[in-house]
Amino acid sequence: MKEEKIIVPANGYLMLFLFVLLFSGSIVGIAVLKTGWPVFTMVISLALAFGFLMVQPNGSRVLLLFGKYVGTVKKNGFYWVNPFYTKKKISLRASNFDSERLKVNDKLGNPVMISTILVWRVQNTYKAAFDVDNYENFVRVQTDAAVRKLASMYPYDNFADEGVDEDITLRSSVNEVSNALEKEIDERLTIAGIEVLEARIGYLAYSNEIANAMLKRQQATAIVAARHKIVEGAVSMVEMAIEQLNEKQVVDLDEERKAAMVSNLMVVLCGDRDASPVLNTGTLNH
Repeated sequence: MKEEKIIVPANGYLMLFLFVLLFSGSIVGIAVLKTGWPVFTMVISLALAFGFLMVQPNGSRVLLLFGKYVGTVKKNGFYWVNPFYTKKKISLRASNFDSERLKVNDKLGNPVMISTILVWRVQNTYKAAFDVDNYENFVRVQTDAAVRKLASMYPYDNFADEGVDEDITLRSSVNEVSNALEKEIDERLTIAGIEVLEARIGYLAYSNEIANAMLKRQQATAIVAARHKIVEGAVSMVEMAIEQLNEKQVVDLDEERKAAMVSNLMVVLCGDRDASPVLNTGTLNH
């Protein structure tokens, strides 16, 4: 047998009644008959007691008879099975796995620290019990392997200044990366009968040896982008100012004075600090 087989054993309460009846009858027989024959009945009743089985909600018991797979009990309740059955308990509840922070290289070769949070549960008890040695350890090892592979497929972030502009990155494409991770882990855990309910990145950061350098790089990129916007806005404001002055004929500016005004406005608008104006109480020429 290579597939899971669901069985429903005998009612445990009926067998419990028979056990109590046989056991108490044996005791009464020993006391009344004063012989040893009721001892055999007591031994049989005690042997029957090893067949009682209780299955809790979202639990299961895998049954073996001398190494042969008999079936799996998934329905919760109180049952009785062959006392010679070996009963292996496997939980069907959803489990959380928070992996350790792994040091891996992204697509660009940058070392990053990454961990994942996985929600999983056993779907096929036969595969979980017999196709892998330890299904819980199998989940941990295969999850770490999937995270390492995923990190090598995508860059940590985009670097447009170096011509690297990816559609999917580890930092910004959360949904896409989570879907890819879930698919990768699910393919690896199918052999163990494990169902992946959710997989997502739990921690993501540059490794310590490059974290400071990458932080400075991000700050520099942000400053350059901000300066670019400031210059665009300043040029637009200067153009608007000159147009308004010409339209309303507030002052007649030649090219030299216009250049001086543009220079002053650009310094004021693009400067890091507030400008300190100098009042001219003379003429425009001084």
